[in-house]
Amino acid sequence: MTTLDNIKNRLIDRILVTKNEQLLKAIDTIFNATQKEEKLTLNSHQIEMLMMSENDIEKENLISESDLKRADSKWMN
Repeated sequence: MTTLDNIKNRLIDRILVTKNEQLLKAIDTIFNATQKEEKLTLNSHQIEMLMMSENDIEKENLISESDLKRADSKWMN
């Protein structure tokens, strides 16, 4: 794990356990002040997967989470 990942994970852990509303508001303010619009760049495989997902949604080729868990459970045993 990289140093950046370690820092992120430590911050996430600390944010999740704090009950200090002022601290959370301050962190939120810092993020809002420093946040710039980040562009997400996808490779051709990722774009293809998203298009396939959209196609599945349009054709209602869906599975519920509970059905997926049952299928996974059968597959794992």
